[in-house]
Amino acid sequence: MSRRVGYKFTNKKNPTKGIASFLLGVIALGSLVFAIYLTFKNQGVAPLQYAIAVILSIVMAIAGLVCGIMACLEKDIFKLFPVVGIILNVLSLLIGGFILYMGLSVM
Repeated sequence: MSRRVGYKFTNKKNPTKGIASFLLGVIALGSLVFAIYLTFKNQGVAPLQYAIAVILSIVMAIAGLVCGIMACLEKDIFKLFPVVGIILNVLSLLIGGFILYMGLSVM
């Protein structure tokens, strides 16, 4: 039972918008996790810089979500990067929105 080795020729490619969506999602989620970690390390006190980082990560997540959706609409592409980028960006939007909502409800 030997395994057949062969080549699979295809016209599919990884879309650049999908890769951009993935990278923006990783950066946005990483920024949020880092801001949460630093706030936790600072015993719950979040300086203004952390709030600005959360807002910028939400902006990056929105841009990444738009890129991911645009990449998914293209034809003959591999869907891995756009789908993972969309998932990461939606997760970043949910976490960032929750952080901003909780911060505004305390005021």
